[in-house]
Amino acid sequence: MSDGGLSKRRLERIGEVLSGYAERGDVPGFVSLVARRGEVHTEAFGTLSIGDTARVERDTIFRVASMTKPVVAAAAMILVEECALRLREPVDRLLPELADRRVLRALDGPVDDTVPANRPMTLEDLLTFRSGYGMVMQAPNSTPIQRALAERGFPQGPPHPSQVPAPDEWIATLQSIPLLHQPGEQWTYNTASDILGVLVARAAGEPLETFLDERLFAPLGMKDTAFCVPADKLDRFTTSYATDSSGGLRVYDEAAGGEWATPPAFASGAGGLVSTVDDFLAFGRMLLAGGTHDGTRILSRPSIELMTTDRLTAAQKAATSWYPPDYFENHGWGFGMSVVTRRTDIFEPVGRYGWDGGLGTSWHCAPSENMIDILLTNSAFTSPDPPLIFRDFWTLAYQAIDD
Repeated sequence: MSDGGLSKRRLERIGEVLSGYAERGDVPGFVSLVARRGEVHTEAFGTLSIGDTARVERDTIFRVASMTKPVVAAAAMILVEECALRLREPVDRLLPELADRRVLRALDGPVDDTVPANRPMTLEDLLTFRSGYGMVMQAPNSTPIQRALAERGFPQGPPHPSQVPAPDEWIATLQSIPLLHQPGEQWTYNTASDILGVLVARAAGEPLETFLDERLFAPLGMKDTAFCVPADKLDRFTTSYATDSSGGLRVYDEAAGGEWATPPAFASGAGGLVSTVDDFLAFGRMLLAGGTHDGTRILSRPSIELMTTDRLTAAQKAATSWYPPDYFENHGWGFGMSVVTRRTDIFEPVGRYGWDGGLGTSWHCAPSENMIDILLTNSAFTSPDPPLIFRDFWTLAYQAIDD
């Protein structure tokens, strides 16, 4: 047994099993990382792109998509601790565009058939995804609100940084969209994190990307985490793939000349970041350490505890429909991330928190085990259910525990 309480022989199973995904061509390239009590085990598999000879390495850069959400939630909590933002304060003070909201009378009804919001949305609503804005998880363009969202530049799909206007224009357009449900009524995915990014920028008095650099990335040493990849790092950046109609892989985004190769007009708090396993390891270690990193305090321990505690009521979970029906039976939602509330698998101890990125990434921390697991791939999910490679990796990580 190692100092981290991990079995060397059992850790070898990670490579033995996961290498097959690259060899079969199921996933072109990926990096895995398991960290426990200061010990770190990481492996890299496959290539940066299909047909490429350049191998994925530990420092390869991936589009982490929705893993952006907990990062922006942490940024918001920095401002809460400085009293620049307050959890239960209406967002109207800094986002007047979202004052006096109207709410759809029925999700499948006309866009102009609305009622007044019962109350303003708050910062806590944004952090917990109870704002009233989010993805409509029905067949594309099957309802008036979906068609209105698409027409006004809010597609219900994976991120496309080059297609989103600057923050002020983006939120001014959002002003014309009614809420899907009353604030605080239920959990609705995604859009709240983009709104949160705009709110953080206005509260900080500087662009979101600048605030994140100054207050999170630099102190944590997250040197490769950003909203775009500069030219001198493109040789470490993967091509991103999605599954086509035949079940094969198609290019979603190229590395050089792709959507993440230039700074976006809109820094998406919901899914815009690129990063590496070591950068997210630093973020996870800060959370597990109660808000500190190498002697520097980023956030207070009470803030970390609040962020990583289930904030949803049973009624709010029951009203949520887009995830697999049983998802909230053993999961909750903190600030920008999921939280395990009941153990149903080897890799889900109660209190484990983190989130996945739909372009093929995942990061979680388990306080009870002092453990972090990260898997970054360049192949997108095909549904809200993580692909088998993720479930295999999580199982392999936890079966290596040897104490």
